[in-house]
Amino acid sequence: MAAKTTEFVTDPSFVRRARELKTIDVMVRMYCRDHHDNADPLCPRCVELMRYAARRLERCVFGDAKPTCSNCTVHCYTADKREEVRVVMRYAGPRMLLRHPVLGIGHLIDGRRPAPKLPAKPVRLAPPVGVEDAAPGSDTGDG
Repeated sequence: MAAKTTEFVTDPSFVRRARELKTIDVMVRMYCRDHHDNADPLCPRCVELMRYAARRLERCVFGDAKPTCSNCTVHCYTADKREEVRVVMRYAGPRMLLRHPVLGIGHLIDGRRPAPKLPAKPVRLAPPVGVEDAAPGSDTGDG
């Protein structure tokens, strides 16, 4: 079964990405508080995971039209980080509806949206006729 896709549209107000960042932050904090013994809000491992998730969110090729990661056609997380986030979300997801119902429902609604099509890559023009591919200053063997 092929995945549903929609046209790529940018949200000028950045509302969805900001909400997704807040959602992952809340989920990581819930998981860390309940699984790691640490006096700080986040242990060093969870701080690193949160920084990684924020970096991935900032650099998402879909921009503001970003789908939830489970519906995404591009998996930008490394395998080990993807597994860490999956474990965090599996734990915190059901608890979101009780502890943070607005974020939890927003995440559920976002998860039902189809993934947008990838933005087209820019077309590279061929070099003009008569221009050699050799780099300037390279030795072509012409003496």
